Amino acid sequence: MEQKDYQKIYEEYKAQGEQQAQIEVQQGNSSGKEEFVAVRKNNDGDIIAFRTSSGRELDYLTALNEAKAGKLAHVDVFHKYGRDIIRSEPDGIKENNLDQLPEF
Repeated sequence: MEQKDYQKIYEEYKAQGEQQAQIEVQQGNSSGKEEFVAVRKNNDGDIIAFRTSSGRELDYLTALNEAKAGKLAHVDVFHKYGRDIIRSEPDGIKENNLDQLPEF
């Protein structure tokens, strides 16, 4: 029976995903949808508002509703802790995570 290096296979898969993510980021947002470019946090460090690429400032609930409607690029909505939560698409690039965006 052939011995497989599962860790190596996983690392190759992960590296390919990171390379593809970099390519997609460099190509930009071809969907024409707005993206988040900055965030506002409360004293606890929780994100409470977003600034979009067109300059709009959205409170969390408005942003959540727009993300659910598919109007925003590069974000996902998932249900956890009994509520819906906005997060950046998991693309392996830490710099574009919502928590890493500049504050306004």
